[in-house]
Amino acid sequence: MSSLHLRPVHFVDTPVGLPEGTVARLAGGMQWFAAYELRDAGTRRIVAVADIENHGERAALLHQRVTAPRAPLKLGERILRFDQPVVAGILNVTPDSFSDGGAHHDDPAGAAAAGIDMLAAGAGLIDLGGESTRPGAPLVWEGDEARRVAPVIERLAAAGALVSIDTRKAPVMEAALAAGATIVNDVSALLWDDRSAGVVARVGCPVILMHSPDPKQGPHGGTGYADVVGEVFDWLEARIAAAVSAGVDRARIMVDPGIGFGKSLADNLALINDLALFHGLGCPIMLGASRKRMIGALSNEAPVRDRLGGSIALALKGAEAGVQLLRVHDVAETVQALRVWRGLRDRALLG
Repeated sequence: MSSLHLRPVHFVDTPVGLPEGTVARLAGGMQWFAAYELRDAGTRRIVAVADIENHGERAALLHQRVTAPRAPLKLGERILRFDQPVVAGILNVTPDSFSDGGAHHDDPAGAAAAGIDMLAAGAGLIDLGGESTRPGAPLVWEGDEARRVAPVIERLAAAGALVSIDTRKAPVMEAALAAGATIVNDVSALLWDDRSAGVVARVGCPVILMHSPDPKQGPHGGTGYADVVGEVFDWLEARIAAAVSAGVDRARIMVDPGIGFGKSLADNLALINDLALFHGLGCPIMLGASRKRMIGALSNEAPVRDRLGGSIALALKGAEAGVQLLRVHDVAETVQALRVWRGLRDRALLG
């Protein structure tokens, strides 16, 4: 491991909400970056600390990535901003969803109405999926998946919604984008289907790259980690580079550490506690921990329907770490929690 020598470098304005006193370990223990949130007349600032033997350029790059503002995304006539946490409402049109039991399967009008209700409750984005990614879920033929999602997207887009399509299949991406979706959310980080990177690059749409241990085998494989945080960071960094090499604009890439996908409870807790580290990738971060199994594991095996409290706790943890996108089932409750969190935080900054 490289020798670590920390010293103050300089102050920089930044929108990134790293917790006060955070010291985040980057890239498997080889590079380090330390950041402190300070308050100066109501302005949030970071003091960067980095002096690493033989890693000066790397430290400078990480510093630049952490502190650079996350530019808003222009999506048609709509703009997705990242200066405050955005709630992405989860909408499934599968018969076997772990969260809603197929409530909106084979009912495009009803599914769209549910999505519009999420918008009214404060969601900035609707994340629509036509294939379950729960453990053991069967693979859905791409034609069936496209037929499930396209009519719902058409209705949501006509209502002015921003829609991301949660899929790992290139033909479904194409059908969804043609129907009015504007973002691809791929749990395989463009690895399941060799054509998917080409679709994203050709259309020029934003993409969310999620970590899973072995995407070609499905999202829930893997044999464990020596250092889950460092390994997930490195893997996402490599996937960003691969996407850019395929023609995807780096400024339109987002990342998701993949809570619950091929990870133990201890792995998930480590990732949640070190979420701020992932700002070192220089991309907006999505956190998808809503109703996940880890909540049940920490609360007497509470079933999916009884995991609201834990979901909100994890969403607020993400907000404190500066996560830009929160993927949730319970939109109204999460939006209310974030409004209170923001009120407390803004009042503290004025104090």
